[in-house]
Amino acid sequence: MDSTPCAPAKVLIVDDLEDARWVLSNLIQQAGLAPVAAASGEEALAHIRQEAPDVVLLDVCLPDMDGFEILTWAKARHKAMPVIMVTAFGKTHDAVRAIRAGAYDYVAKPFSNEDIVLTVRRALEEKVLKGQVRLNDASGHAGSLLDLMGRSAAIQRILREVGQVAATKFSVLVTGETGAGKELVARAIHAGSSRDAKPFVAVDCGAIPESLIESELFGHEKGAFTGAHHAKAGAFELAGDGTIFLDEIGNLPLAMQGKLLRVLEERKIHRIGSTDERDVDFRVVAATNLDLRAMMDQQAFRRDLYHRLAEFTILLPPLRERKEDLPFLVNRFIAEANGELSKQVGGLSSSAWGLIQRYDWPGNARELRNQLRRAVLLCDDAEEMIAPELLGMLDGRRSPSQCLEPDQAERRCPLNGGPPACPLLTPVALLAAGGSLPLKELVGPMTAQVECAILLQALELTKGNKAHAARLLRIDYKTIHSKLKAYEISSTRFGGIQAKLLDAES
Repeated sequence: MDSTPCAPAKVLIVDDLEDARWVLSNLIQQAGLAPVAAASGEEALAHIRQEAPDVVLLDVCLPDMDGFEILTWAKARHKAMPVIMVTAFGKTHDAVRAIRAGAYDYVAKPFSNEDIVLTVRRALEEKVLKGQVRLNDASGHAGSLLDLMGRSAAIQRILREVGQVAATKFSVLVTGETGAGKELVARAIHAGSSRDAKPFVAVDCGAIPESLIESELFGHEKGAFTGAHHAKAGAFELAGDGTIFLDEIGNLPLAMQGKLLRVLEERKIHRIGSTDERDVDFRVVAATNLDLRAMMDQQAFRRDLYHRLAEFTILLPPLRERKEDLPFLVNRFIAEANGELSKQVGGLSSSAWGLIQRYDWPGNARELRNQLRRAVLLCDDAEEMIAPELLGMLDGRRSPSQCLEPDQAERRCPLNGGPPACPLLTPVALLAAGGSLPLKELVGPMTAQVECAILLQALELTKGNKAHAARLLRIDYKTIHSKLKAYEISSTRFGGIQAKLLDAES
């Protein structure tokens, strides 16, 4: 398969501190992007005039001019160019001002390296959406959803539906399995709406501890609770006439569902610790991988909230139902990994391609991307094609998301409809290996393998969030922590920086 890498995106880094420029330039370069550094506002303006960068990382405090002046000037000339503001920790007013002035996002110092790279990558994806998608009529033009997700009939149907609803004021509910691309669809809806120049604020309702979700959504005042050392604007305020994306809405606690419903109806919020009402104007797009109708029957999700959110519903089919997109996605992900890792892997060997086609991809496009990215990393510099043994390797162990040999492809995890699990040793094999063994010793290893497979699947579903996985499995946090330690499973491999942050909070 041909995977010709494209030129790396250019990231302009504007900071008067030499050490900060050096650190950020190295991070951006390691991510497979092209850093360009500027030490002053004037130097930054010159770079933007000569050749507009793909993304700008802009410090608020510069010696010759205010960062907000540069932001205003840049956005007036290059509307689609994402600008990420770098602010001092605790300066909530700077963050709110940046978002309302058109910044894509803001990052507080001291920042996390992974957070910076993740924010830049998301900004690049949104630029693709705004620059290429045309969603103004029901016929649907070829655009970035096709360029990001594939060109199958299913994706073209989704593109048409996005085109139909984007220009309206409808609330939209996007449903589909984990990793199917729900946030890409939400961003496309925002890009095709009249709010496209305003912020797109994403909130993962399943990744925020229950005690913090109200603060994340609605904000809080200084001293509102223990640890509230500074006032903080919530996601609804930060959205500022734009779009708020409520991902994994099915994980929102019932008590918060009622508060959210009231905000959706009244368009007013109260920060925690404040009696003042704040008017908010927003478009809401929600997403879930759960069956909300079944949850309503179980009284786990409010029926009135569902109907408020689902004025228009878009269903994303899983990757196993649109395998005609596999060649496109494989080429795209290998090209991205080549650029990020400075490699020239040419594609898949025929046997590796056979594994890709036979596998069901329970983690969808996200799992495919992770598998291929890891395979490109494991390829020697001299290798040109990905061999089958490079697919599915996680810390040297087999996992539920490993591509299996043809005779193992139908072996399933003992969860209904679950993905192929770690291959189990059968009792016959165990007896053959050990002669005669007590039943307890025969059952023990098999039980452990099943338990390990279920834990791995739960972590895949929750992106490495151990607290959420524990709730899904109806065990307490200490139990899942001890089991993960016993099986030497690291939750961070499923969710990157998000999982690390959640583990730190726990």
